[in-house]
Amino acid sequence: MDITPVGEAPRVARRGNPVVQEGMTAEAFRASLTQDLPPAGLAAPLTALWWDAKGDWTRAHGLVDELESPDGMAVHAYLHRKEGVEWNADYWYRRAGKRFHRPELDAEWQALVEGLSSGVERPG
Repeated sequence: MDITPVGEAPRVARRGNPVVQEGMTAEAFRASLTQDLPPAGLAAPLTALWWDAKGDWTRAHGLVDELESPDGMAVHAYLHRKEGVEWNADYWYRRAGKRFHRPELDAEWQALVEGLSSGVERPG
């Protein structure tokens, strides 16, 4: 089991899979999408990405709408881009201070899951 000391970014699990929550890789996060509810213990930005992948944009947006963390703002930006409101997405991308934006929405979702789970932004 991967234990991350307070103040450190989560470690990478074996074979380079980023840890989404203690003992869960990004691959396991994707596999959890077959379930009815998100895995327990996920941070709000990752839970929002889970609901987005399940097709519940409104629920996903509600989790990050007033979340004032860089991770929450990055997911907020992605959701507004997916919604088709580019000006609002651009605003949240700037506030997030991160550049997870990818040409394809699926690639951006993946970059967010991997980046938020490992604490490191993935190159485009």
